[in-house]
Amino acid sequence: MRELEIRPATPADIPAIVALLADDPLGAGRESPDDLAPYHAAFRRLADDPNQHLVVAVRANRVIGTLQLTVIPGLSRRGTTRSIIEGVRIHADERGSGLGTRLIEWAVDESRHRNCQLIQLTSDASRTDAHRFYERLGFTASHTGFKLAL
Repeated sequence: MRELEIRPATPADIPAIVALLADDPLGAGRESPDDLAPYHAAFRRLADDPNQHLVVAVRANRVIGTLQLTVIPGLSRRGTTRSIIEGVRIHADERGSGLGTRLIEWAVDESRHRNCQLIQLTSDASRTDAHRFYERLGFTASHTGFKLAL
């Protein structure tokens, strides 16, 4: 794979991240690349929280992937600290290139570095290709997720 950098996102990366989030059938209906104000406010909240890690994958000065890693201390499982992977997106031109694997490997390594004993992620039920991808990387579809929109 050509030179790739995985680094913390900066405010300058927000337009590219939002474009990635909006570039699929689900994201197209819930993201608003024309109004970045809520994304900038969210970025400030993430930047202020040491348990939030929003990263971008960059090649040739172009953002081509992103994910958010959240570290959560807890009492269950004998006080296990876990991480949650969210918002994994790969630029359409890069899908199938191994970039998704590299990003997830980064998240696993970072979780280990932060003493997490468990990594969780959710994937929309309609994303069957993503489910196969995560299973290939060793994740198990062990739970049923529920959401409540507020």
